Amino acid sequence: MNESDTYAVLSDALLAVLYAAGPIMAIALVVGLAIALFQALTQIQEMTLTFVPKIVAIFIGLLVFMPLMYTVVKSLSDQAFDMMMNGGL
Repeated sequence: MNESDTYAVLSDALLAVLYAAGPIMAIALVVGLAIALFQALTQIQEMTLTFVPKIVAIFIGLLVFMPLMYTVVKSLSDQAFDMMMNGGL
């Protein structure tokens, strides 16, 4: 295994993390910004108002995006196990 193989494995791993966590992080960002805008407009500074909708949106996002996350992580692990079986890792 040379430097280019190592770079390829690390690049694939980082992309898999971004693809798996990206949709959930985007949902949390959008919901957080919407709640912050709502709080700024109404001057309601309730602490539970920031956490409860964001947690609900994240759980719904996990239910929706779990198949995508599974296929991304499974393909990365399949590539890694194939490289191990072929002696490349």
